[in-house]
Amino acid sequence: MQVEITSGFWAERQQVNAEKAIFHQWRMLENSGCIENFCIAAGLSTSWREGWFFADSDAYKWLDAASRILQMHPDQALAALVDGFISLLGKAQNTDGYIFTYNQVHFPSTRWQNLQIEHELYCHGHLIEAGVSHFLATGQTTLLDIARKAADRVCADFAGKGTRFTPGHEEIEVALLRLFQATGYTPYLNQAEQFIRQRGSDWTFGLGLLKQQKMHTGRAELVKARQEKYLKDHPGYRPLRLPPGNAARKPKGIHLRWAASVLSGKYFQQHQPAARQRVPVGHAVRYTYLAAASAMLDRLTGKRVYLPALEAAWERMVTRRMYLTGGLGSLPVLESFGRDYELDPEFAYAETCAAIGSLIWNWEMAQVSGHARYSDLLEWQLYNAFLTGMGLEGTDYLYNNPLSCRGGITRKPWYEVPCCPSNLSRTLASLQQYVYSSHHKTVSIHQYISSIFSEGGLQLSIVSQLPWLGKAIIEVGQAPDEELAIRLRIPFWSKNTTLILNGEKQTLTNPKIQAGDPAAGGFDPRRAAWHEIRRTWKAGDRIELELDTRLVLRHAHPRVKVHKKQAALTCGPLVYCLESIDNPEVDLFHVVVDPPSFTKTPCHEGSQDYHPIYARSRDGQNLIFIPYWMWGNRGTSTMTVWFNIP
Repeated sequence: MQVEITSGFWAERQQVNAEKAIFHQWRMLENSGCIENFCIAAGLSTSWREGWFFADSDAYKWLDAASRILQMHPDQALAALVDGFISLLGKAQNTDGYIFTYNQVHFPSTRWQNLQIEHELYCHGHLIEAGVSHFLATGQTTLLDIARKAADRVCADFAGKGTRFTPGHEEIEVALLRLFQATGYTPYLNQAEQFIRQRGSDWTFGLGLLKQQKMHTGRAELVKARQEKYLKDHPGYRPLRLPPGNAARKPKGIHLRWAASVLSGKYFQQHQPAARQRVPVGHAVRYTYLAAASAMLDRLTGKRVYLPALEAAWERMVTRRMYLTGGLGSLPVLESFGRDYELDPEFAYAETCAAIGSLIWNWEMAQVSGHARYSDLLEWQLYNAFLTGMGLEGTDYLYNNPLSCRGGITRKPWYEVPCCPSNLSRTLASLQQYVYSSHHKTVSIHQYISSIFSEGGLQLSIVSQLPWLGKAIIEVGQAPDEELAIRLRIPFWSKNTTLILNGEKQTLTNPKIQAGDPAAGGFDPRRAAWHEIRRTWKAGDRIELELDTRLVLRHAHPRVKVHKKQAALTCGPLVYCLESIDNPEVDLFHVVVDPPSFTKTPCHEGSQDYHPIYARSRDGQNLIFIPYWMWGNRGTSTMTVWFNIP
């Protein structure tokens, strides 16, 4: 199957990613010392190793993103950076496949000692993913060989080991499964399955974690002492000091809740076996990576070991633990899911990487289950939880994404923990993988993104005006002489959808929605449905889809008490917000909006403005709403998604 995004909204974002963001990120990795760390490990430099113990992963995610970009947007300058970095990795990697600069530089005789804390397997996972992406993009095996050596080291050291030998930050599981798909080598599948299966089976987890923390603290103190000596001996050394993360308003007792979550294992998803985890808990990025890997494992094996728990957890998340934007993680400090209906917009952490993990999870759930709801949430999160993480120019970012900001949060060119920028870039670069799927003479269109699809004699093209307008046209370029089905996702947010096939209006499928709890955040992807058209297609066949992009006021579940007498504005797949830049004389947090006053102005696909929606307050003030994903691009501001209504 070949897919290419051709034009429109997402093509513009991919262009910014390929022409600006990826080069900006490389400069920041160089300036912060992250790339130099590999030179030190390779014996090519005597400088000081900079960054967190998991800093290698930031470079690997950049390499993954750059490789994916090269597949669709060849660029000689980018290819040269990629090739140079791959060469450096080959020099830095130990002959037995191990590569983790924190240990190689500071503790060369140790490895795998603090699996819950020091992220060795997490870093190896991102290296492996980069190797797979580079191989798929270029057909070359230079990076794949490095990745396989690392994966072989992991399998040799962990195969058959007990429950204590599981990673603290999931990611290696997804990486090994992707490597298995690329190579067909079964030990990679088996090792990923082992890591997933044995989670949550160590009843001494809390005690073991305390021992690891004591060891990690001692190692960190030793590194700090060595650093102080190095700086004293090298007075001219001036490393780049990165800004800390943005401010995050914290609820009372958050540090006690953090300690309880960590020691119980919930923070790490180590509190019970994965097949029994029916409630999303703990660190949101960790959870979504584990969920994605579990769904992927079920898909690859054809079994349904984890699917029942994943379906229940997804339902619990949508109905009780997810923000209107699709953001995940109610609690700062823990960066984790909160309790049911604990969805304060100011406390919202909603880390960008958690949204990315959820995209991967939803895609896997869509493939293994066939339900439209997962592709629907994927779309909503793409526009509202994911895209907000990168600025319009691709050179500044948000880490946490609250739905209400009274100050202290701005986009920054880089962070002390820069995990999100390159994660954003690798996702944007491969967005085409989420548009279509093909199975048993059925092509499913998951996302209405302007693109071209080719497989088995069938060629389709989509011209989409989303998200600004609701029209999408699907045309058949060529087709085999046999009956095929095309499935169209009818989004939950489109209340009145028109479908025309070759000039004739069609009757849409009436979705059968199971009764259940209403969604906490005010939107419900469970109401999405597939509409299937089965026929012998011919070149020139044309499907016209008109999706309903009317303005909608959404209301949170009554148990989200902070939103009593409040509403939020959406238009099609977009959540809107009030930002102080547009409303300088308005108290955003106390103004009362007059609902009948909302006015949607005409807009055109591809226009570069902020696509405002106008309204008035009860006392006559003019108000301007903009898409939530665009906020924070014009300087320091305050912002709110939820507003007061009479």
